[in-house]
Amino acid sequence: MNRRSLLVRAGVVAGALGGGWWLKDNVLWSAPGIAFAVGGSTPWIDHATRVLSPTIPVRIAGQTVNALIDSGAQYSVIDKGFHAAIEAELGPRPLFDIPLLAYGVGGQPQMGKGVRLDLAMDGLSLSGLRCAILDLGPLADERGLSAPLILGQDLLKLMVLEVDLVEGRARLMHREAFRHDARWTRVAVRRRGTALVTPVEVEGHTLEAVVDTGATSILSLSQPAAEAAGILDGRPAGTGESLVLGGQITADILTVERLRAVGRTFREVDVPVYGAVGMPGVPQALLGMAAFRDQGLLLDIGGGALYRATHLDLTVVQ
Repeated sequence: MNRRSLLVRAGVVAGALGGGWWLKDNVLWSAPGIAFAVGGSTPWIDHATRVLSPTIPVRIAGQTVNALIDSGAQYSVIDKGFHAAIEAELGPRPLFDIPLLAYGVGGQPQMGKGVRLDLAMDGLSLSGLRCAILDLGPLADERGLSAPLILGQDLLKLMVLEVDLVEGRARLMHREAFRHDARWTRVAVRRRGTALVTPVEVEGHTLEAVVDTGATSILSLSQPAAEAAGILDGRPAGTGESLVLGGQITADILTVERLRAVGRTFREVDVPVYGAVGMPGVPQALLGMAAFRDQGLLLDIGGGALYRATHLDLTVVQ
């Protein structure tokens, strides 16, 4: 096993940690009720797992479990097995029996139903959060993140997410209850549906990547995107396993000499390359948390804005 293969296999998979999968439906996905305990913000919440992606403890049906905050996921999800285990504790709660089709960077489609859930975390309660019921595979158990809940763009577009990647913590704020100071630098992004995309330069080739808090690599590319960026040129490649919706996939690992993103230049970057997925809406490039490894990240999907900071200090308006 070479160094690049080990890099992806080490820890809880240092590749795309299940981020970037996409869910489609044909109905209006209504917003949940949101109630902050004090002011317009949660306190800082330490990450529940030792990975860069924000995972936080949440309480649901009398249990405390991990939830992955995933800006690469269109909708929130509860693991099918975990939902079955707590269904009796949830009480009468009709499923919305509409067809939900989910698929991810691995291309494995799933059909499922949905459910409205009430859950809480430190400083914040959510009522009627619509979640798709899907098989999250290793993401939900000890083989991966032990995170049977995914909090996606449907929730994040209603709030602002701040992630402190130095201290390994996160907090959520009401969109109208925060202001940033001069230490925050705005990053060039635009809205694509309910995702934020930002330009990334790979060895002189520019492409757009989805800002994905559910991915840990600096950058992950689909095979067509890697070809367009000119890195499928016969250079040596390693292999590794990446966790995705419902399981894991094997990715080629290519070393990029120079990569520029979010105002930073990275050199000798290992980039996972996953196979082409012949479905519309699946992102071709994912910008993950390693791009902000020693910084802070402020994500405002609803306002179409992204900020980064090396000095973390954000004032919440009470």
